[in-house]
Amino acid sequence: MVASGIKLGLTDAGYAVDWVGSAERAIEATRTEAFDVAVIDIGLPLMDGLALTQQLRKSGFAMPVLILTARDALQDRVQGLDMGADDYMTKPFELPELLARLRALLRRSQAATSAVLGFGPLEMDTAKRQAFIRSAPIAGQSPGNIPHSQVIEFGPREWTVMEYLLLQVPKPANKDKLLQALTGWDKEITPNAVEVYISRLRGKLEPFGIALRSIRGFGYRLEMTGDDPTPMSDAGR
Repeated sequence: MVASGIKLGLTDAGYAVDWVGSAERAIEATRTEAFDVAVIDIGLPLMDGLALTQQLRKSGFAMPVLILTARDALQDRVQGLDMGADDYMTKPFELPELLARLRALLRRSQAATSAVLGFGPLEMDTAKRQAFIRSAPIAGQSPGNIPHSQVIEFGPREWTVMEYLLLQVPKPANKDKLLQALTGWDKEITPNAVEVYISRLRGKLEPFGIALRSIRGFGYRLEMTGDDPTPMSDAGR
């Protein structure tokens, strides 16, 4: 089944994925959950994927939409885009291309223009799933202790949290949305789990002068060690 294969591939790539089998259930889901991107197959029962996309747009949902279909005629592609889709892929397709297109849609929705996200000395290549520290050592450390290009390892969920934090810079990342990014409907993760991953990331980032500041009642923000705290009103709360 195509849907189960896509879900498995996206999950293996570090995404939290929810799947429903009809347009009606998709509309219901968007009323109760927040999603970063939607992959919609045209061949849905009752209401097809094009009508679903149009309905979502009429309801005010602005998340990126990628249409999947076996229809490859120019008229079909034009219709899909005109009805509100942001991208259009025809079957059969390769998973790496789907992942690349989703990364591009997510970057666009977050106003990011490159697959490489950065903050201070940290660089994350979201296409290659690699992270590096490119920096001179921070004050008080010997230059020999931190190479100019040092790999930094993140676990799958640490990567998800880190990527979301970087996409929000300079604004803080909402804790509830971080929790949503970490899990699908079929996996129960408590709010405390976010704190666990934040703690692990702090341990990996602080030696390089990057701090993760907790913002009470809201979430977390990346800062360089020694930066003056920015009031919430200035951070886009």
